[in-house]
Amino acid sequence: MEDIAVKVVEIDQRSKSNTHRLDKVEERQDNLDKLVSSVSALANEQEHIKEDVTEIKTDVKSLTERPGKRWDSIVGAIITGVVSFIVAWVLKGGI
Repeated sequence: MEDIAVKVVEIDQRSKSNTHRLDKVEERQDNLDKLVSSVSALANEQEHIKEDVTEIKTDVKSLTERPGKRWDSIVGAIITGVVSFIVAWVLKGGI
């Protein structure tokens, strides 16, 4: 009977130890679940930031191209005007 009592005490102690260890595992699992949620949220936010940066880069590129396009238009108009003047002058009998 004494052996049974000793075994019951040992089993009871092991059970308490296991319960304590399981509580720690559950706490770690909860922390891991929170971490996974946080990483998922960060990945989602990073995707939005990536889209915003792409849009900003496109806008900046179009803004930086505007003066060049404007200058090209001005030069084209000047060349067209000069060529038109020369053609009109030649047709009028200037040469």
